[in-house]
Amino acid sequence: MATVKDFSFEERLTSVLFLQKIDSKIDEIKTLKGELPMEVKDLEDEIEGLQTRINNIDTEINNINGFIETKTEAKKEAQALIKKYEKQQDNVKNNREFEAINKEIEMQELEVRLNEKHIRDASFELRERTNVRLRTEEKIAFVEETLATKRKELEKISVETEKEEKILAEKSNAAKENVEERLLTAYERIRSSYRNGLAVVPIVRESCGGCFNVIPPQRQSEIRMHKKIIVCEHCGRILVDSDLNEKVTID
Repeated sequence: MATVKDFSFEERLTSVLFLQKIDSKIDEIKTLKGELPMEVKDLEDEIEGLQTRINNIDTEINNINGFIETKTEAKKEAQALIKKYEKQQDNVKNNREFEAINKEIEMQELEVRLNEKHIRDASFELRERTNVRLRTEEKIAFVEETLATKRKELEKISVETEKEEKILAEKSNAAKENVEERLLTAYERIRSSYRNGLAVVPIVRESCGGCFNVIPPQRQSEIRMHKKIIVCEHCGRILVDSDLNEKVTID
């Protein structure tokens, strides 16, 4: 909690603007890190999904191979029956027996052709599934390479920013001690209302630096005087003039 006593309005604006700039810098670091963990997680999920696809394809390939084996065996059995019936034709006693055996041969020949068709169709499907598996493996290799790069980037950023984040967090806590209690409460409330965390914004091209609505000239003059805390009529953010914004730095 701030224990500030009698600050002028300019001092109040300076202190809350200083705090905003520190917190914005912390937000920038978190945003930079925040995107990479999401990207890493997405890539990990993609690899898991691709691996599941390969497992499913392997199951399909095994099923197709089993189907081809079954049909190949059925074809052999039909061919064996054909040979058996052809031998029986040599010992037939009448035309009826000959026609009956000949019909059986025709049925087994049809069975051979049907099994051959099943084998051809299954072999084509097998080639297709094998090609899909190869493409999926290539995709996994690419995603794994990208994932490794992203992980290195995240690790590097984490190492580089860990110290800076700690220093900025300490600065933020110290800066809060110099902000009037009611102003600090308003700052934190406004800041939490916006995704970009901006509660204090400068006038940019005669407009609010937060919502970009035009600020009337008279209002701009009042802001430059630093005689009171002025908020944007449209978004409720605390407004400061560009000169003060440039003067206040955290370096």
